Amino acid sequence: MITSRLIAAGAAVLVASSVVIAQQPSRPLSPSGSSSAQVKGKWVKSSAQTFTAGGDRYTDGKWIDITYGRPMLRGRDVFGSGDTYLLVAGATIWRAGANVTTQLTSEVPLTIGGKTIDAGRPYDVFIDVKKDEWTFVLSTLTAQKAYDPNNKTDVYGPYNYVPDKDVVRTKMKVEKLPYSFEEMSWQFIDMTDHGGKLALLWDKVIATVAFDVG
Repeated sequence: MITSRLIAAGAAVLVASSVVIAQQPSRPLSPSGSSSAQVKGKWVKSSAQTFTAGGDRYTDGKWIDITYGRPMLRGRDVFGSGDTYLLVAGATIWRAGANVTTQLTSEVPLTIGGKTIDAGRPYDVFIDVKKDEWTFVLSTLTAQKAYDPNNKTDVYGPYNYVPDKDVVRTKMKVEKLPYSFEEMSWQFIDMTDHGGKLALLWDKVIATVAFDVG
């Protein structure tokens, strides 16, 4: 009697555990990502322990951030041939990421391709991709936080994009890498207090655009 009850109890635990495991959310195919840089600040000596390299403290810096979804190669040839490579069905421009619209925000004005953008507001980031030329695009279109199929005005990823609200369009430098990046990444490179470059890395490609800090 006791043995049968123990077996029944054990079976119930196994069933309950299976239900919990089945209900756990699966990981997204393209995780959310962000990259940041800080400019216009200064390193100062600190009497308190800071746990930073050199022991100094960075103060008064201004943040520049880019947020995006991070697709993975998973064996795909994403840089195929033709004028529509990298584009998903129904899109006319690349979101330069995955899922939501990629966005750039800055606490200082930035000058990109001869155009100055204001601090303190998000800008949508797109890339107009052609086989032999990539064009970096910043737009002021309103971005949806979650996809609404009935919303035909605000962008979600590349969908509903129109060029009417473009504020920057400038050519990117596209180069080949000797190694492959599995997960697409935006990075800030060659940074100084006066500017730097935004770099997109995926597979064996790096595409960069320079900017100046206002």
